[in-house]
Amino acid sequence: MILFPAIDLKDGQCVRLKHGDMATATIYNDDPAAQAKAFEGQGFEWLHVVDLNGAFQGQSVNSAAVGAILKATKNPVQLGGGIRTLEQIEDWLDRGLARVILGTVAVRDPDLVRQACKAFPGKVAVGIDAKGGKVAVEGWAEASSLGVIELARKFEGAGVAAIIYTDIDRDGVLTGINWDATIDLADAVSIPVIASGGLASIADIVRMTMPDAKKLEGAISGRALYDGRIDPTEALAILRGRPAMETRS
Repeated sequence: MILFPAIDLKDGQCVRLKHGDMATATIYNDDPAAQAKAFEGQGFEWLHVVDLNGAFQGQSVNSAAVGAILKATKNPVQLGGGIRTLEQIEDWLDRGLARVILGTVAVRDPDLVRQACKAFPGKVAVGIDAKGGKVAVEGWAEASSLGVIELARKFEGAGVAAIIYTDIDRDGVLTGINWDATIDLADAVSIPVIASGGLASIADIVRMTMPDAKKLEGAISGRALYDGRIDPTEALAILRGRPAMETRS
């Protein structure tokens, strides 16, 4: 079970949003590479990075910051936001990404996702971001008519490494992960699922260890880590099977 610390990039800075609204950005670090190194030092073994500007503009915008992150940490990095072509996928993987996350293009052009999975086995994840149970695209700015499970099932057998499922209504507001919807998705497909959106406290970490959640690959944490609501040592100890000294809600 992996806890993925998140670095969301806006204008070269490490920020967190509420409900995906760029106007709500809180700056947590103006040196994303240093933040990546700090997460590695805290014991995390993966890093989740999103190019927020890229997600809205449809092309990579914070590539310099991502490059600096890749140089700063030895941890594998997954990146989403503005990656829409096979050429972009290949370029990022050549630069050292462990895997790319395809979101909007998974809705607009699912065949491209299948091609990418075949060309780069184990290195392509699909990001499914939902609002009110429907998939959102273009940096969450547009709603589609697709249901979450309907979209996920399009990629069964394609070789997708993971599905990153985000409940937009919970993202960045510390209300707890939507466990019911996340586990329903994990039950509906054979692709590993990563929970995202709303992770708020050690209670969510403990929830990750419950039997029905163990099929998940892990969960992503952003604001709760930056605000100190989750102690990394305690969280990682719980996920590695060592009892926490205390459980806070």
